Amino acid sequence: MNASRLQGEMTETELVRLVTCGSVDDGKSTLIGRLLYDTKQIFVDQMVHVEETSERRGDGYVNLALLTDGLRAEREQGITIDVAYRSFMTERRRFQLADAPGHVQYTRNMVTGASTADVALVLLDARKGVIEQTRRHASIVQLLSVPHVVFCVNKMDLVDYAEGRFREIEQELRELSDLLDIRDEVAIPIAALHGDNVVEGPRNMTWWTGSTLLEHLESIEIAADRDAAHRRFPVQWVIRPMSEEHHDYRGYAGQVAGGEWRSGDEVVVLPSALRTQVAAVEISDGPLEVAVQGMSVVIRLADDLDVPRGEMLADPDDQPVCARTIEATICWMSERPVHAGARLGIKHTTRWARVVLDEILSKLDVDSLEQVPADELRLNDIARVHLRLSSPLLVDPYTVNRTTGAFILVGEATNDTVAAGMVTAAIP
Repeated sequence: MNASRLQGEMTETELVRLVTCGSVDDGKSTLIGRLLYDTKQIFVDQMVHVEETSERRGDGYVNLALLTDGLRAEREQGITIDVAYRSFMTERRRFQLADAPGHVQYTRNMVTGASTADVALVLLDARKGVIEQTRRHASIVQLLSVPHVVFCVNKMDLVDYAEGRFREIEQELRELSDLLDIRDEVAIPIAALHGDNVVEGPRNMTWWTGSTLLEHLESIEIAADRDAAHRRFPVQWVIRPMSEEHHDYRGYAGQVAGGEWRSGDEVVVLPSALRTQVAAVEISDGPLEVAVQGMSVVIRLADDLDVPRGEMLADPDDQPVCARTIEATICWMSERPVHAGARLGIKHTTRWARVVLDEILSKLDVDSLEQVPADELRLNDIARVHLRLSSPLLVDPYTVNRTTGAFILVGEATNDTVAAGMVTAAIP
């Protein structure tokens, strides 16, 4: 398979990961239900169940939000608690939707949903405009370097589909995006409950000359977001069949974290710094000519080296930082506060280490969007911190590579995930 053909096939079947976020009752689940319904992705028995549940709840209409509010507690309370994932397809693309909770106490769930997203759909209620949760979620989207942001100004039906109201909110969003340095953003007016300007065109907003929401999602250029410049391959598993037929086979399985990988490439094994060449790049169907970021492959090396899980293959002329100390932005996800000096576990790609929270440099004030001093971090706080590692990690800044620049922190006693982090700077 040649590189141009592979690129063409990946473009045709490209998976676009979406995350919806916004404040409570902005209509995130309803929007996802509308996308699923209007693109004809709903089975008859699903619709029958939704109709029966809507009638039993006394909604007075078919509540499409029930298609994603899957937990019983969510349905009873009429809110989203967990991150619900749904998929749908159009003629042009495959989409995976993550419906993130809107409540402040579930911000950590929103971080989970956004961490792998290509596009963030940030919903606003047209009656309320930009509020604290809008700023909070836009800040998280920017910190997580989600490449594309769509501000969905929902419930336009409740402001009489007024262009003036939309333009006011659009200006607020433009100022917010400039303040946060969001790279690629657009505002689109919708009424998800009625399907206006979601999949079908705007029936009640004739003043709108832009794309529908779905048209915009189908046109966003996703392939250019991949890190094609920095070859990174964290080793997840060593494959040694040990059969008589394959007694000399040794392959390294994992997911390409960056760059393009081909047979013949020069490669360095980190942190040992041993050098060799790529002998082959393989999948279950056989050898590949090229593997790109996000593909799960097996790499075989020309020399018989000992490369255990947790080590990384990289370009000898463009290596990640072998860091003992990192500065990072973290979102604290534990209900138990943390102070400087805390000892935690850290998982980065396929490698584990211990870490000391040396210093809390500052935390984000969601109201002013400014960094302020902090002595401790509480649930959902977003902060800049200084971390000291027990053993080196092979990292890049998160803005360069969202895989090798990301990590999670784990409580040593509980083994619970307590924070998600993004590397901003690294010191060997």
